[in-house]
Amino acid sequence: MLPPMRLLLYEWCCSGGLHGGDVCLAAEGRMMLEALAADAAEADLEVTVLQATAAPLDLPSRAHRIEVEPGHDRGPLAAAARAADWTIIVAPESDGILLDRARVVRQAGGRLLAPADHVIELAADKQATIDRLAGRGIPVPPGRSLASGELLPRGFRLPAVRKARGGCGCESLAILREPAASAADVPTRVEPLVVGTAVGVSLICGPEALLALPPMLQRFAAGDAPRYLGGEPLADPSAAARAVSLAQRAAAAVAADGGWLGVDLILGSRADGRDDRVLEINPRLTSSFAGLTRLFAGSLVKVMIEAAEGGRPTLPATAEPPARSRFQIPSVSPARELSDAACQ
Repeated sequence: MLPPMRLLLYEWCCSGGLHGGDVCLAAEGRMMLEALAADAAEADLEVTVLQATAAPLDLPSRAHRIEVEPGHDRGPLAAAARAADWTIIVAPESDGILLDRARVVRQAGGRLLAPADHVIELAADKQATIDRLAGRGIPVPPGRSLASGELLPRGFRLPAVRKARGGCGCESLAILREPAASAADVPTRVEPLVVGTAVGVSLICGPEALLALPPMLQRFAAGDAPRYLGGEPLADPSAAARAVSLAQRAAAAVAADGGWLGVDLILGSRADGRDDRVLEINPRLTSSFAGLTRLFAGSLVKVMIEAAEGGRPTLPATAEPPARSRFQIPSVSPARELSDAACQ
């Protein structure tokens, strides 16, 4: 009998990368890491988790833990990845963190359940991603990049959305209603506000696979500095089919070839999809995993491994009875959600 496959899980906030800093980001990271570990344990994988000292984690009893001093994670990550069959990294794109940790694993000889480095590098730059998608015929909002401290050019259509060009989540996200409010202390991308339904589609990618999971309706707090609150499955089958089709086209346009990819988009009011738009691509596991994994009776991590190894897997059967798959980002205080479907 063959020994179980060894899987290493690394989440930047909980695995020693975050040294102080964003408490909300750490809570979201913990949610994803615990969901990953629970999913992998169901597949009878030998799970090892890099864990920062004193980081509170609720992990399966069979999971192995390697303690890491905060701020000293790269060496232990390389060593543990070298000993594993596969490694999953969850980390923000900001400041090249995700790309750096991916290279740590690959240079150590580890196998990474993630897109290739050039895909990570492209998707980490929101302007470069939009340029690539537009060049491949994918519908995207018009817009442009702004340097740190730069204001909107005269005549730019308002209201507009500003987001960090190289950030993740809601970093520097703001709805701009006048040019004077547009300057940020980091490079940004700005685009006219697109009205519609905010949806995220996650895809499991491989050399022979591009498998879309059920689209998730995204919920944001109201106001001109929206915060991501969480999500739930998109109930409208027709809208879900449009979202999947557009997300698959976007993934193909950036040549996604492995791991997990998240595509954020806006579905407009037209049933033919002619006003649907792709907003950005996340080259990593997203928080929606915490909701999606509850939809299925089997392991999504196992599907990721099968796809990475060149297979053409199918999704597991739906959980019976259906599990509650609506999820909320931890440590987000109660907030009024957007009253209509307008979002970025």
